Parts: sequence; C-alpha cells; structure tokens
Amino acid sequence: MSTGISKRFTVAMIGLKGLPVRKDSGGVERHVEELASRLVQAGLDVLAYVRPRHTHTRKSECRGIRLQRMPSIPTKSLDTLTHTLLSSLSVLFKKVDIIHYHGIGPSTLAWIPRLFKPRSRVVVTFHSIDRFHQKWGPLARAYLRFAEWTALRYPHATIAVSRSIQGYCREHYGSEPTYIPNGATVRSVHPGRDRLKEWSLEPDGYILTVARLVRQKGIHHLIEAYGRLKTDKKLVIAGAAGFGTGEYAAYLRDLSRGNSSVVFTGFQSGESLAQLYANAYLYVHPSEAEGLSVSILEAMSYGRCVLVSDIPENLESIDHSGLTFHNADPDDLAERLTALLNHPEIVRERGERARKWVSWEYDWGTIADRTAALYLDLLMR
Repeated sequence: MSTGISKRFTVAMIGLKGLPVRKDSGGVERHVEELASRLVQAGLDVLAYVRPRHTHTRKSECRGIRLQRMPSIPTKSLDTLTHTLLSSLSVLFKKVDIIHYHGIGPSTLAWIPRLFKPRSRVVVTFHSIDRFHQKWGPLARAYLRFAEWTALRYPHATIAVSRSIQGYCREHYGSEPTYIPNGATVRSVHPGRDRLKEWSLEPDGYILTVARLVRQKGIHHLIEAYGRLKTDKKLVIAGAAGFGTGEYAAYLRDLSRGNSSVVFTGFQSGESLAQLYANAYLYVHPSEAEGLSVSILEAMSYGRCVLVSDIPENLESIDHSGLTFHNADPDDLAERLTALLNHPEIVRERGERARKWVSWEYDWGTIADRTAALYLDLLMR
C-alpha cells in the first residue's frame, strides 16, 4: 500500500457483528476485516466495535485491529440498533479521528458523533439496499428507507460499494456517494485439495455456492435447477443460517432431501473455504438482492467461472467475465448449467478472464489505499 500518510490517526469501525469472520458473519464483516487489516498495515490505528456473542476470540485484537466489545439486545429488530447506540455513545469518549459506520441501519445513529464530537469526521458505507430483502416487513422497510436518507445526509462522506448503489442514490436522493467497492485477493498459489475428503469431493467434481442461508440469496432456485440436471457433479452449498433464518435453512435441506449429491458443508473459512473455491468446476450465485457480493469476487479471484443471477449488482461485479441467468428463474438456470457442463472449454476461458478482471478492479490493497485517501482528505479540509 502507498497511502502517503505521514500522520498516524485512529479510525473507529461501527456496525459490524464481530471479528474474526465466523458462521454468523456476513459481507459487512468480511469487508471490515479485509479493509481494516490493510489500513493497519498502512500505519493507521483501527478500533472495531464488536458484539461479544459474535466475537469468538478472547483476544483484544484481530489481525492488528483493536476490538472493543459492546453489548446488545439480541433480537432481530434490536440487535444492531442497540449495539450501534452504545458504540456511538462510547466513541464520544475515545480519541478517534474517523468514525466509520458500516451499513445503512447503523447510519441512523451517525448524528450522535456528528453533533457531539465535531472534531472527528464521520463516514458511512452503503453496503446494500436492505429494504429489498424479503425478511423485512412493511414497518422495517419504511425504517430502512429512512436509513438510506440518513446514510447520505448525516456523515461527512458516504461510500457506495457498487456503481449500482451509487446510481440508486443519485436517482432517488440526488446525492452521489464515493464509489469504493468490495474487494478480493488474487491467490498466486493453489491452496491444495486435501480438505475436500471431508465431504467426499473431487477437484472439478462439484458446483459451488457460498452464502449465508437466507432467502434473498436464492439458493432454493439453485437446488431446484440442479434437481433437473443429468450430471455426476455434486452441488456444494457452503454457508450457515443467518440470524433468525433457521427456518429457511431447514427448508433448503427438505428441498434437497433424497438427493445425496447435494452437500451442505456449513460455514467454512480459511484453508477449507479456499480449497472449496479453488477446486470447484463452476461457481453459482443465485441471489435476488445484493450490494456487491464478496463471494462472487472471491470465486473469480481463484479463476473460477461464475454464473450469477442478472441483477444489476451481480452484472457489475462480473463485467462480461462471467455468465448470467434470469433472476429467480430455475428453468433458465438449469438450461445455463447444462450448457456449461457440456462445454468445459468455456468454463476454463471464463475463469481465466474472471481472475484477470478481479486483479485489475477489486484488489483489496488498492481499495484500502482509496479509503485511507478519503479519510485523509476529510481530515485536511
């Protein structure tokens, strides 16, 4: 990294669940861990507010990121809100230069440091248009619509992780946030294959998807499409249920009951996840709503051909490097899968193209540089 920073300054991250990334984590946690650890390498002091029950370590830091545990009320509606409130009050008494909120929900409380800690600069990252997620009812959707407004009005600067979100903000709110995307790390060394034995898998012998088991990820469409295929390749679903979504995870297992070729690995990370990515024949991401999917970028970073639903955020992430199917359409997905299973040469070519695209557009080091430069610009104003 080459941020050009001559003064060490402190950044507080608010809005995530916990570090390191675990089975109850999502894209926000992956984003913060990768970004913050590189900011630390660049010489910044980073403090992350985390929730004790989501932080599966007794250590006071993770990859150089200082961890500040703050409690919450563990319900679907109050978990994030109460944790963000306590974190926003706590940070008023910390020596921090930048207070960085992750997610539009937490941004509703960004007015607290903006009002009571005027010497600090407040930043919000708009990760996804959450009100489109199917788990929310009418009242929650109205609140999330308000949260979009706060994400653009309360902070000194707003970051959008995709061009699609940037355009959405411009069209609906007349405000254009700074575009700094999610990222991925292109691997130069193959991680091996020995961990595949745990699930009786062979290299190139399975189709992979990696996601939390929540309805908006569209995994039920993939299971339905896979059931129509004539193939000896397995379907591997790597991920765990999200908060309050155990019912959907059970539904997915019922949907695949009787098909021994559908493999649920549960949450995976580290070497096991790396090997699942690196040895997959094909990666599929059937999500109905996204911000900018980290798992798509990670699959591409391993040189995997990706087949994604044709929502704007997914189209942006692949940029002609991957292939698409009609969103929420198992018939079209099955047809596209059949074509790719019959044409391994296309799978190889698209995988190589994907790897090059990720290394050029989504390198985490470059993303951390751009974020640090934004911080520095705010502090120098």
